[in-house]
This record gives sequence, structure tokens and C-alpha cells, in this order.
Amino acid sequence: MLPMSSICRGVRLLAQQHVAVLEFSASCTRPSSSSSSSSLHVPPPACMLRPLEVPHRYLFGPGPSNVPPRVLAAGGRPIIGHLHPEMYEIMNNIKEGIRYAFQTTNHMTLAMSGSGHTAMECAVFNIVEPGESVLVSVNGVWGERVAEIADRMGAKVHTLVKAPGGYFTNQEIEKEISKHKPVLFFLTHGESSAGLAHPVDGIGDICRKYNCLFLVDSVASLGASPLLMDKQKIDILYTGSQKALNSPPGTAPISFNDRACQKLFNRKTKPVSYLLDMTHLSNYWGNDGEPARLYHHTGPVSGFFTLRESLAILAEKGLENSWKQHRQVAEYLWKGLEDLGLQLFIKDKDLRLPSVTTIAIPEGYDWKELLTYMMKHHQLEMTGGLGPSVGMVMRLGLMGYNCSMSNADKALAALSDALKHCKKHKA
Repeated sequence: MLPMSSICRGVRLLAQQHVAVLEFSASCTRPSSSSSSSSLHVPPPACMLRPLEVPHRYLFGPGPSNVPPRVLAAGGRPIIGHLHPEMYEIMNNIKEGIRYAFQTTNHMTLAMSGSGHTAMECAVFNIVEPGESVLVSVNGVWGERVAEIADRMGAKVHTLVKAPGGYFTNQEIEKEISKHKPVLFFLTHGESSAGLAHPVDGIGDICRKYNCLFLVDSVASLGASPLLMDKQKIDILYTGSQKALNSPPGTAPISFNDRACQKLFNRKTKPVSYLLDMTHLSNYWGNDGEPARLYHHTGPVSGFFTLRESLAILAEKGLENSWKQHRQVAEYLWKGLEDLGLQLFIKDKDLRLPSVTTIAIPEGYDWKELLTYMMKHHQLEMTGGLGPSVGMVMRLGLMGYNCSMSNADKALAALSDALKHCKKHKA
């Protein structure tokens, strides 16, 4: 044991340090004698002097979803440099995880620094040059967005249009591709604004027949609904981190096959975006065969930590098990909704998106009142439609970490309560 004199000296020293800290703190908050001559005219905002508060919510909308504690913990790891060797190793892990999730062996596989929308723009900007023909299937908001992006960068945009929830037959797609001879055909696999999982089989063969690249959006479907990039001959596939992948928003996996790389690396003009230029991003992700990775931009280090961990969870669970779980929970939810007297927007079960269910707005109800009631009384988020489906549907998402029977029961109970307490209006 230490002598009593040493203990006393230690206590006195700690006390002196505590007083010093208090005096320093007081001096920091005490007005400066020169404050009257300060050049600052905007005071510290009162809101920033209060601690951050974030409520707990059940995120049962179309995304983002709640994420598991393991992924939250990964985001809290110490920051390292975005060009450190350890960061490169994590990025290499991410590429392998994406290849598994996409079921592809494509070398040109990476994650965008941004939302799924970033990957959407990356695909269009890198593949299409001004004046080239593009065909976009539009049956919800995401086709509308791609058509807008392609139009802004000078492409000749052609659209194949159906109402929200409609799907395109392979015969309809081939007819339009043969007519317009596009360099790129876009399809949304998981149309979250309508709750549709679009069939993909055979479309890749049609695109190859007409020397057209096949671009697929799987932001709302990846990990929840079967999709096989290589076997289904998808040339470019992208997704987002915040839905069935269990990760916070902010990263977006994307993959280009050799056909797509042949087009994007033999352009006559540079892509309109420097940030999304694949000639730079391929080096940043170590995909171009060069010995050194050069600075391009500062990637979201914590976002890559969480994406890596979410892909690890998917690999541990198994992709097919994830598809099965989402389907089982979705079917349980669908039956529960019908038992409440609600109608599902997508009538054909085989075309329903397991991760995002769309409910036809019940007759006589104000859908905004229903959603507001559930948020206020159950801390539970569902949303209305998006784009062309606004006013047509309410959207209920159970994906990734949220995909469970118990969460389906929570959602059904909240809906039942809202239907009882919200006023039914006369038609």
C-alpha cells in the first residue's frame, strides 16, 4: 500500500487540478474585455449550446430503416485516414461483400460516396454521351428521375410509360429497344413508390441482341428480393445502403461488367461530373490495375465502416436466407393488412416488393391523418406515396433489421388503432 503522505499529496493534486479546470471553464464563458470591439456580429446560436437529442422511432417506411447495434457500433469506431492501408483493406472487403450481394464476379465493383441517387447519376453520366439514345421504363418515381438525369446531360431520352404498379412485358421492351436503338435501357427492379418487384429474366438477353446496356436500380430490393446480376445479364447494377442492407444512408454499391466498362472507358467526351467520373473512382477503389491509389475525394470513412459491417451481416446470414425471411414476413404482413379490411395496391403477389408494401388508401380516410396519428401515438413511421403514387398509397417497409414478425405486429396494431381513432370522412 502507498504511504498516507503519498495519498494525501495525490488528493491535494487532484483537487488543485479540479480547481484549475473550473477556473479555465469560467474564463471561457466570461465576457472578454475586448468583446465590445469584436468583429463578430452573429452570436453563438442557442440551439447549438444545447445537447443533441434524437428520438427513438420505428422506421417502418420505405427507408431509411433502423439499423442493428452492431452496425451503429461500427460507425462509432475511431476515424482513420481515407488513404491509409487499413482503409484500403476495408474498401477491399466492401468490394467482396458487394460482389456476393449482387452475385457477380465483376472486377469494376465499388461503393459510391453518397445515396443511391449518386449511383444512379454515376451510371448514366459515365455510360451515356450527349446525343446518344436512352430508353427508360417509367412506372414510378425512379424512372422519372433517370429520364430527367439523362435529359439534363443531353441524351435523346425515350420513355416506356405505365401507371404506378404497372409492369412491362419483355415483348414491349424489345419493341421499344428495336425502335429507338438506345445505348442504355433502364429498369427499376424494386419500385418503392409503387411497391412493385419487376421481373428481370430475359431482359438482359434482349439488350445484348440489340447491343444495348442494361441498367437496373435495386435500391429498395437488394437483399430482400432475388436478383442475380451475372445470371440475369445485368450490365450495371446499383443499390443503396439504407434499406435491406441494414446500414445508415450515405453509401451506394454499384457494379459494371466488362460490356459496360468497354463503353465507359472508350468515350469521346468526358463525363459531365468530375466527382462521379469512373476513370478516377476506379483508381480510388483499386480497380484500375495501377500500383498506387491517388487522391480523388475524401470518402465517408464511418459510412464505409458501417457498410462493411452490414455486408458482413448479410454474408453471415446468407443471401437466400435473407430473401426467404423478407418473403415470409411480407406474406404475414399482407394477410394481417387484409384482415384489417385494407386493400393491397399490387394485386399480384408475385409482383409485390417484399421490402416495401403499398396499401391502397382506405376509402373515406385522409391518409395524412392516419400517418400523423401513428407517429404521434406509436412513434412509428409509415409514409404516403412518392412522385406519381402520391395520394394513391401508403407505404409500409419492413426490411433488413426491421424485418420480423414482431415488427409486423407493431405496424398492424398501429394501423388498427389509427383506423379506429381517425375520423372517417364522407365521400
